[in-house]
Amino acid sequence: MRTFGFSEFLFILEAAKWTVALSMIAFIGGAIGGLIIALCRTSDNRVARLLSSAFIQIFQGTPLLLQLFLVFFGAPVLGLEINPWVAAGAALILNSSAFLGEIWRGCIQAIPSGQWEAAQALSLSYVSRMRDVILPQAGRIALAPTVGYMVQIIKGTSLAAIIGFVEVTRSGQIINNATFQPLIVFSVVAAIYFVLCWPLSFLAARMERRQAAALTR
Repeated sequence: MRTFGFSEFLFILEAAKWTVALSMIAFIGGAIGGLIIALCRTSDNRVARLLSSAFIQIFQGTPLLLQLFLVFFGAPVLGLEINPWVAAGAALILNSSAFLGEIWRGCIQAIPSGQWEAAQALSLSYVSRMRDVILPQAGRIALAPTVGYMVQIIKGTSLAAIIGFVEVTRSGQIINNATFQPLIVFSVVAAIYFVLCWPLSFLAARMERRQAAALTR
């Protein structure tokens, strides 16, 4: 039986780069999908609103772990070869799209009706109205909750361990199976997650305070 030492610590720390990489993939893909969902949810097209609402209900109403299982084990049933990287990325992107889409939908609808009416009075097209008037204002409102949601994405990557993706949690499991020192191993894992998540939580809270102060002026 091995003893937990510096090399084991480095193994877990090395896996943190895959946690960060998967988080970035999930956030970038989720941001693209979330923007599409938010625009569909606030559009005048009834079909787009219904489809985007159904998408949100499905992915917010089911556990992320189940979504990972469905992608990883469901793809081969459909004849698609898939590895843990692709499965984890796809599931997290879909999940993040649903949550970011709903966050940003709320921010878009938080823009005062006068701004919408002014844009319509200028006979701006839907694209121009959203690009030049609504989205720049909604983006400022959305900044703090978006940064805060990035913490949830980072923590959500830990579930990818269940399908064999070697990130921080999975590397901790591997080391624990070799050393049988769960207290030390998973304390290190928790500390790495804290280092990754706390700055974002602090930044999001600071942004919210500044935003609240600006609104009370």
